[in-house]
Amino acid sequence: MRRFNWLLALVCAGFLSLAPWPAAHAADPDKVLHYAFVAPETGFDPAVTRDLYSAEVIQSIFETLYTYDYLARPAKLVPQTAVALPEITDGGKTYTIHLKRGIYFSPDPAFGGKPRELTMADYVYSFERLLDPKLASPHSWLFEGKVVGFDEAAARARETGHFDYDAPIPGFELVDRYTLRIHLKHPDYNLGMILAHEPTSAVAREVIEKYRDASGQVMAHPVGTGAYLLSKWVRGSRIVLTANPGYRGFIWNFKAGSDPGDRAIVAAMRGKRMPQIGKVDIRIMVEDQSRWLAFLDRQIDLLELEGPLAPKALVDGHLRPELAAKGIRLSRIIDPEISYYYWNMQDPVVGGLSPAKIALRRAIAMAYDVQEEINVVWNGEAVPLQYPIPPGVVGYDPDYVSSVHYHPRLANALLDRYGYRRGADGYRTLPDGKPLTITYTARTDSNGTQESEMWKKTFDSIGIRMASNLMQFPDILKAEKECHLQMRTSPWIADYPDGDNFMQLFYGPNIHQNNNGCTEIPAYDRRYEASQRLPDGPERDRLYHQMARILEVDAPILIGYARYRNMLAQPDVIGYKKHPILHCEWLYFDMTKPKRDRSSTP
Repeated sequence: MRRFNWLLALVCAGFLSLAPWPAAHAADPDKVLHYAFVAPETGFDPAVTRDLYSAEVIQSIFETLYTYDYLARPAKLVPQTAVALPEITDGGKTYTIHLKRGIYFSPDPAFGGKPRELTMADYVYSFERLLDPKLASPHSWLFEGKVVGFDEAAARARETGHFDYDAPIPGFELVDRYTLRIHLKHPDYNLGMILAHEPTSAVAREVIEKYRDASGQVMAHPVGTGAYLLSKWVRGSRIVLTANPGYRGFIWNFKAGSDPGDRAIVAAMRGKRMPQIGKVDIRIMVEDQSRWLAFLDRQIDLLELEGPLAPKALVDGHLRPELAAKGIRLSRIIDPEISYYYWNMQDPVVGGLSPAKIALRRAIAMAYDVQEEINVVWNGEAVPLQYPIPPGVVGYDPDYVSSVHYHPRLANALLDRYGYRRGADGYRTLPDGKPLTITYTARTDSNGTQESEMWKKTFDSIGIRMASNLMQFPDILKAEKECHLQMRTSPWIADYPDGDNFMQLFYGPNIHQNNNGCTEIPAYDRRYEASQRLPDGPERDRLYHQMARILEVDAPILIGYARYRNMLAQPDVIGYKKHPILHCEWLYFDMTKPKRDRSSTP
């Protein structure tokens, strides 16, 4: 966290003039974006973090080979550090990627005072870190079963407890310093999008080896090639990013899509050298009302308007006239996400595939009114889903109808049939007569409290005791990765816009990664593996439909909803539009010079 002061010292001493990158360009230190996270971050190591808020910072500091066009809808893959999109040969099993030359990591003592150029070896090292058993990365699934030699290297690392970074993996062929050839076991039609996902960002081996902790992680000292540097971090409270003076920049030249508002963005932004914003000041503000009041006081420039706050700003999905009159603008999309409810399939009470356990989960699912949660908790700012793939994602089926429906009377009858008897107090026991209590875990904020109250009402309606477990968001992520939570509402926003990114959530080998319910159903896993070998189309869709039915029959989850993402921008913000896949957009928009004193910013 002292990197920023160290960088300033170098500037003052004139040492940065030795670097081959150009001098600082358009980013203006007087242009400060004030932003708020609705939940705490966990840290900034691309290989291990898995929360949205940390990802926003990671995308600012590190770079992947590919990214997404700012305005194109649906999301369009474009090069970031790569020269062009991959050259695909060998029937889709070989990807050749060329790296831009002259890209440098930000200065750091790990580099011994010398400029450090980005090479393809850095990407290979970053991919290999996902295999290191010491790291226990939740992202190894991105390459598992796909890249030649990847699984074998993972098996050796598990046997020895040590990953050998100097032993080459055949599937990552370094042709030269700037060329990588990836050899796949079978065609993977999502590889380009995987290489745009932040866990595949380039890190430098010298930095990792200098700053890693006992588990191999570097959460507090991110050093990348991206547009911003981490200059301040007070964990769970404040994050400050400053423009990287060594960043190469780019000229804003995106084309308007079908959205009428795109033309105004193009007119305001075309030809500008990016980034324009010199500083991003992020506060972690868990309470809805605090964020709203800070926005009204213009202490926040860009506000994520979650459902509980929606009535204060929106009427029927449109910005209130009094806010529009102040120059405030709304960018609104249905997030490419699913919020689903899972039961821990390894838990002795709710887990397992015996008829009685399936009946318990299915009864709970039928007793829960998803639409009521949307109305009460999210103020209508979500759409109910019946399919595991949400709108805006390849593979979504708007005509699919789930076999699971809200029906409390049948839910009670199902529990009666399978021996979950009511006692004198009205609450049910397990079929063996032992007490039955289910613990529901949620965040400590107002949303989590409301969700807990909704589920308590549901459990009472079917005679099951519920215990409420409110936890901090980072602690929830840690606990569910270890299969320690019994039940939770779990949101998942697309890492890349393909159905594979959602169907993998319930794939057995992804337990301890993204399979939060620790689900392992052989019939589902076989179909998922078969779907991996297919492009988008009717054959893959048939497998996805079968997998969705398996989830309904065995009931490890209940599909819930996709939320609207409403982003409010102050008049000072120029050219902002919420992107469905990119987590943060401040690299792509601008701000006016401040005309007010913000010394009272919280």
